[in-house]
Amino acid sequence: MASKFEEQLKAMPARPGVYLFRDRAGEVLYIGKAKSLRPRVRSYFQQSSDTRTSIQQLPDRVEDIEVIVTQNEVEALHLEQNLVKRHRPPFNVRLRDDKSFPYIAVTVEDEYPRVMFTRERHRRGVVYFGPYANAKKVRETLDVLNRVFPYRPCEGPKPGRHSGIPCLDYHIDRCLAPCVGYVSQEDYRAIIEQVITFLSGDTEPIQRELERKMQEAAGEERFEEAARYRNRLRSVQHLAERQAADRRSVGTIDVIGLAAEGDRAVVQVFPLRDGKMIDRYSFHLENVEGQDAGTVLESFFLEYYGSAPSVPPQIVVPRESGDTAALAGFLSERRGARVEVRAAERGEKRRLQELATENARHALASEAHQAELKRLRRIEALEELREVLNLEALPLRIECFDISTAMGQDNVGSMVVFQDGVAKKAHYRKFGVRGQEGMDDFAAMAEVVSRRFARLSDVTAEEYDESFAATPNLVVIDGGKGQLSAALAAMQAFDLPRVAVVALAKRVEEVFVPGQPDAILLAAHSPGLQLLQRIRDEAHRFAVGFHRQRRDTRSFASIFDELEGVGPARRRALLQHFGSAERFLAATQEELEGVPGVPAKTARSIYAQLHKAGRA
Repeated sequence: MASKFEEQLKAMPARPGVYLFRDRAGEVLYIGKAKSLRPRVRSYFQQSSDTRTSIQQLPDRVEDIEVIVTQNEVEALHLEQNLVKRHRPPFNVRLRDDKSFPYIAVTVEDEYPRVMFTRERHRRGVVYFGPYANAKKVRETLDVLNRVFPYRPCEGPKPGRHSGIPCLDYHIDRCLAPCVGYVSQEDYRAIIEQVITFLSGDTEPIQRELERKMQEAAGEERFEEAARYRNRLRSVQHLAERQAADRRSVGTIDVIGLAAEGDRAVVQVFPLRDGKMIDRYSFHLENVEGQDAGTVLESFFLEYYGSAPSVPPQIVVPRESGDTAALAGFLSERRGARVEVRAAERGEKRRLQELATENARHALASEAHQAELKRLRRIEALEELREVLNLEALPLRIECFDISTAMGQDNVGSMVVFQDGVAKKAHYRKFGVRGQEGMDDFAAMAEVVSRRFARLSDVTAEEYDESFAATPNLVVIDGGKGQLSAALAAMQAFDLPRVAVVALAKRVEEVFVPGQPDAILLAAHSPGLQLLQRIRDEAHRFAVGFHRQRRDTRSFASIFDELEGVGPARRRALLQHFGSAERFLAATQEELEGVPGVPAKTARSIYAQLHKAGRA
C-alpha cells in the first residue's frame, strides 16, 4: 500500500460513493464508483489487485484522492456520469469519438418546423430521434426524407430569404415554399407529422398513401406526377428496408452485444420498437483492457443512455454482464418508469442478443483488419519515400511548412507533423510572420523555417517545446524551387543534423529535391505520393485556418474602433460569443442582448450604430 495514502485510506468511509484520482497538477486521472468506498479505493494500492495494464500505472501518478459519499449506488452512478462528462479522465473507458451523438431533430414548436441534423438535445419544443452512431448515415437519411417529404431545408425559426422569392429547393421539388405562402400551415404540419411517424418506425401508412397517390395519378394519365410518387415510394422502401424484421412479440427493447479484445471493444445496439428493428448502431470503445463485461457496459450505458432522448422499458444484455440492479435503477430514474436490464435465457430475445454479439465480434475483427491494412500502407509509403528520395533512413517524423496570405496581409505560416505516417496534432505549430509587408512567399517561408530550427538548436528549460525539440527525418515545403531554396538557405544558418528537404509543387504534383534540376514524378496512386499530398493538404488547411483567425481578429478590431461604449472587456466578450466578424455583423438585436458581459442597453446601442453605418 502507498504509505502516503495509508491514513487517508483507513479513514475512508465504507459507504457508496464516487472516487477521483488526481495527478500532481490537479488534473483528474480516473473516476470510479463503488458500493463501498474504503475497500474499493484500497484495492488500487495493493499488489496484483487489478489486471488492467492502464490501471496498474495509476498508483505512481496519483497525488490526491477525493471521495464523494452518496446515499446509494444508483446515486453514485448519476454522479459518476456527470463527473466523467465534465473531466473526460484519460484512464476511464470511453467512446472513441468524444463528440456528442448525432440526432435528427424536428422543431415542432416553430410555425413551419424544420427537420435537421444536430448534436445537441436540450432545446425545448424539439422532438429528437436517435442517438445514431454514424453522422453520415443521419445526413443520408435526411437527404432521402427531404425527397419524399418536401419540408423546408432553410435555417432559422422562420422560412425563406430576405428576397421574398422561392429558392432553388422549391423548383427541384425539395420544398413547398411556405416562405411565400404556397402551402398552408395545416398542410405543412401534415408533412411534418408524416416525417415524425416515419422516424418513429411506422412506415406502412406512408407507403400505402404514396402507392395510392401513384395509382390515382397514373389512372388520370398524370404520368409525370405518378413517376414522382413512384420515386418517393422507392426511396421510402429503401430507407425502411432495415426495418423489415418484424418481431411484434418482442415489443420495445434494446438488445446489446459486446465484443472486447485487448484495449478495444465494440458495442452493438439493436433498437426494436413495437417488434421492429429500426436500425443497428455500432460503437467503439477504448481503455477496456482487463475490464469485465459488466464494467465496460456500465461505462457505455452511462454515456449512451445518459444523453439518449428516450430509454426503452427493457434492455437485453449479455449473460456475463453480472449484477445490473444499479444500472436498472439509474435508467429507471432517467426514463421516469421502471426499466428492466437483464440477460435473456431463451427464445427470440436470446437469439437477438447472440446475433448482436456476433455482429460486435465481426465489427471488432473488421476494425482490426482495417487498422492492419492502414499500417501496412503507411509502411509501404515510408519505404517508397526512402527509396525514391534516397534517404538514409525511414522518414518516421515528417514536418511540412506552408504560408497563407491574402494580398500581403495577415501573413502566417504553419508546421504540421506526421509521426510514423500518422498526423501528430499535438506537435502542430502556428507562426505569425513578423515585420513583412506585401506578398513575398519566399521570405515568409525562410522566416518560418528559420524560427522553427532556431528552437531546435537552442532549447532551454524555460522555452522547451516538445515539438521544436524533436529532429525531423524529412522536411516538406509546400511550393516549388523558389520556396525550397528559401527554406534551405534558412536551415543552413544553423548547425543541424542531416535533415532531408523536398518541395511538393501542387500544379502537377512535382517533387523537387536539392541538387537535382528535374523534378521527381511519382505515380498518381503511389502510397508515397499520397502520403506527401495528405501532409501538404493538412499544412495548407492549418495555415488557412490560422490566417482566417488573424483576419477575423483584425476585422473585429477595425469594427470596434468605431463603436462607442465597447472597451477591451466587451470586445473580448463579443469576439468569444460570435467568433467571426460576419456573424457579429449579421446578429440581431436580440442576439446582441444575449451576449454575456454586455448590458442590454449597450447591446441596443451597438445594434443602432451598426445599422446607422449601414453595416448590418
